[in-house]
Amino acid sequence: MAYPIEHKLVIGIASSALFDLTESHRVYLDSGAEEYRKYQEQHIDAILDKGVAFPFIRRFLSINKHFAKSQPVEVVLLSRNSPETGLRVMNSIAHYGLDISRACFVTGKSPYTYLPAFNTSLFLSANEEDVRNALAANYPAGLVLPSRTEDDDDTELRVAFDFDGVIADDESETVFKRNNDVDEFHAHERERVAIPHQPGPLADLFQKLSLMQRLEERAQRRDPAYQKILRIAIITARSAPSHERVVTTLKSWGVSANETFFLGGMEKARVLGIFKPHIFFDDQLSHLKSAGGNIPMVHVPFGIANRPVGQV
Repeated sequence: MAYPIEHKLVIGIASSALFDLTESHRVYLDSGAEEYRKYQEQHIDAILDKGVAFPFIRRFLSINKHFAKSQPVEVVLLSRNSPETGLRVMNSIAHYGLDISRACFVTGKSPYTYLPAFNTSLFLSANEEDVRNALAANYPAGLVLPSRTEDDDDTELRVAFDFDGVIADDESETVFKRNNDVDEFHAHERERVAIPHQPGPLADLFQKLSLMQRLEERAQRRDPAYQKILRIAIITARSAPSHERVVTTLKSWGVSANETFFLGGMEKARVLGIFKPHIFFDDQLSHLKSAGGNIPMVHVPFGIANRPVGQV
């Protein structure tokens, strides 16, 4: 029997993150809502190109194929479209064989207020206002940044997270930003090494992905030939001695990552280019870059790192 939605790992996605809506968005900006409606109706059978988050979502949904009875994950479309203008999006979802059956169309309004109704652990959108409003309401959200979309036959799903301001709160980042003092930051972390961080905006997502890994571990114990889908990495600018509090926090939550990198300020792109995540979450725009521009990046505009200069 499939899990009820309140027990699933649910991702809410806007059509702007799932598909390339560049052309239709241009029509909306240039000519307004009525011309946009006509444009979408005229192109209802024209399949939309894959967007930045498409490879991530396709692989995420594949988890259900390996756990057919429980169906532990779900993706819900959360759209500013009306049901009529959203038909093209739904047709494209069907064309690509994505198992997305639930949708929310709010006709020009932001859909973020409905995130708790669908038990979402993440809302992905290319609309910055929607993402910021969601985070301000304490809902988990991320802004999908433009990048080249590459989707191959690789079945593995690789997800990478920054730590501070993403998985954990911004307490320690606030200490560092106050005086831009690394020594003060390390002293703060040493003093609190046994005190776990409070959860950050994507803590629930990280914890539920870890539960998915446990499902895979059990499946592999039952069948040694089972090929795991999910790999999780933490890629943080921290270094020793502040690394220990990261370990303390994750241990207190009963979760872990497959790979953890304490880079000490080294460019994250050096690791990202090897790990090649299908999605990477960071609260600082300066860290969201890759040499080839082909790694899907998500900005989590949360906490001290995203306040105006001088505000602590």
